[in-house]
Amino acid sequence: MPTTVAVNPGQIVLNDGSTFLVTAADGSIDENQAQGLFVHDTRLISYYELTLNRQRLPLLASSNITHHSALYIYTNPDMVTLKGTLPRNSLLVSQRRDIVNCMHEDIDITNWHHEQVVFQMMLAIRSDFADIFQVKSKQLLTRGRIETKWQDGKLTVDYCSKSFHRGLIITTDNASSPPHNANGRLMFDVVIKPGETWHLCLNYTAIADGQRLEPSNTCCENFATEARKMRDDFLAQATQMHSSNTDITKFYQQALVDMGALQIKVEDKGKQFWMPAAGIPWFMAVFGRDSIVVSLQVLPIYHEFARATLIRLAQLQATEVDDWRDAQPGKMLHELRRGELTQLGELPYTPYYGTVDATPLWIITLAAAYRWNDNNDMLNECRASMDKALSWIDKYGDFDNDGFVEYLSRSKDGTRNQGWKDSGKSMVYPDGQLVEPPIALCEVQGEVYRAWQDAATLYEIWGETDRARKLRSQADRLYQRFNERFWMEEEGFYCLGLDNHKQQIRSITSNPGQLLWTGIVPQERAKKIVERLFQPDMWCGWGIRTLSSKSGGYNPISYQLGSVWPFDNSFIAAGLKRYGYHQEVNRIAEGIFAAARYFEGGRLPEVFAGIERRPDNLPVPYIDANSPQGWSSGAIFLLISTMLGLEANARERRLYVCPTLPEWLSDLRLTNLTVKDVTVSLHFWREGEQTRWEVVDQDGELQVMVNQS
Repeated sequence: MPTTVAVNPGQIVLNDGSTFLVTAADGSIDENQAQGLFVHDTRLISYYELTLNRQRLPLLASSNITHHSALYIYTNPDMVTLKGTLPRNSLLVSQRRDIVNCMHEDIDITNWHHEQVVFQMMLAIRSDFADIFQVKSKQLLTRGRIETKWQDGKLTVDYCSKSFHRGLIITTDNASSPPHNANGRLMFDVVIKPGETWHLCLNYTAIADGQRLEPSNTCCENFATEARKMRDDFLAQATQMHSSNTDITKFYQQALVDMGALQIKVEDKGKQFWMPAAGIPWFMAVFGRDSIVVSLQVLPIYHEFARATLIRLAQLQATEVDDWRDAQPGKMLHELRRGELTQLGELPYTPYYGTVDATPLWIITLAAAYRWNDNNDMLNECRASMDKALSWIDKYGDFDNDGFVEYLSRSKDGTRNQGWKDSGKSMVYPDGQLVEPPIALCEVQGEVYRAWQDAATLYEIWGETDRARKLRSQADRLYQRFNERFWMEEEGFYCLGLDNHKQQIRSITSNPGQLLWTGIVPQERAKKIVERLFQPDMWCGWGIRTLSSKSGGYNPISYQLGSVWPFDNSFIAAGLKRYGYHQEVNRIAEGIFAAARYFEGGRLPEVFAGIERRPDNLPVPYIDANSPQGWSSGAIFLLISTMLGLEANARERRLYVCPTLPEWLSDLRLTNLTVKDVTVSLHFWREGEQTRWEVVDQDGELQVMVNQS
């Protein structure tokens, strides 16, 4: 077994929808760290410490039980009491936390000493009501007034900053002794006979945006919250996978469980849908690009994420020019937040639209979802939004009329780089110098090309053949322009993009790998791209790096300058499959799955270091990586569906396969795979160098056939 690598070691994270808790491994919360209880992008608990007679407790063990529950087990140190010194290890202290709308906490103390024990338990709990962006940046500044009130055994903390209000109410239940409040602490006089257990329930209720979020006050039940129910429904409806390779089965199952936890509710015309969020803990919010990417990755596994994402982003589609929010009519959002800095207008996330690729990707996702679900209601509901998205590409995406879509933030608090590599330092020349926007990224041109092709197909379904012809003509012209301007003949590769002087950014990056997925690459150039991607400066053994190790800006432990992103590799693999490079798909899958073996539970983090893979090392996670993270979990699904060549045409009731299994994955079975309203089970296995397949079970009319294209 490989060494287990922990992502964000010493930290426990719980969530129920967008409510989440981040603590140290010992259950404490440090207000100077990125820790706390968060509701609606506000930190309601910023400090937490449990002590007995003012002494902190040695931690014996702590762990998540589920995504929304954790257990912490302590004992006592040598402790002076009114009855003398209590020897260490005389008490067993159990603390269970459940995030259910807000937070419920159970504390049990069992006395294993031969005499009765008497001591005082103290809970120091503070609230700073800091905005999530302040907590992440560790730049805390209180803008409003905090008031605390203790009355009738209830602790109430209120925060008011102009029109922004938040609150926290702490109550006890089933307590073996009553609480009192003094010196900023909840205090309990504890008396326990030998062999007996003292118990306390604490309920934390949040007041946010006019809502009162109350936890269940029943101890240690399996809480039936709305998010929990949707998680269970997702797991019941999603495609299941089994293989004799138990590691791959485990990775797939972990990704399913994580994906079930990464859900945000969407309401539309009296119906409820659930869309994927970006990641836990910091990105349990509506994100345009991230939710779209996850929806695409998960389509063969579960259709409803795509539908919910399409609907929610259409609801939030920009309607006017607003430079503060980088918004223009028809543009899809980047991020929506509900914290103090956003609600009071100090940050532009109401929502913020600083993303160049979410709009074409939304169109691609609409067409892809329709190929799997044949849902005309969804298609027709999204038609007006697609018209507006296409208009945005023409009028605002290509704002200088050079034939390419570029980005430039017009907001003083906007995002500098607005492609998927959105860190401020991600765009560099070969010598490592930063590139100044506006920038026309190579993969964005590919996404626009595919969006126009996909939109043309949808207009043909609606009978608008003239509009479809126009879009295909636009796509053809872009194909020619792009391949003339972005190709570097001496490198045999595409440039990263065009800079603000319309010159090539000649850095070697992973971005051109995603071009294969869009289909904008001529067949004769695909071979050169593939060869370049697998040169040692790009291929590290775990995956394809974001930036060549020969670049002046290369740093393998950076965010996007030489690291490995599982999602990026999954889309590169999908493009390789499109161009017939089946063995290279398997090579990427082997590297990513090999990395997954090292991470706890087989859970891929958001990003890990691009350090060369050797027998004497291991994959190193990025220091602030989200885990679980939506499109890293989604990479598991996309890699497997890509190896199998799964494509759907639900309108014609067809499912296409083109499987090429590697030696390390000699058999695989999918059950509950759904195309439109038909479910099918498929078995794939290797015979020599060939991959065979069969339909094991089928419920409904569906033709399963080999993809010959």
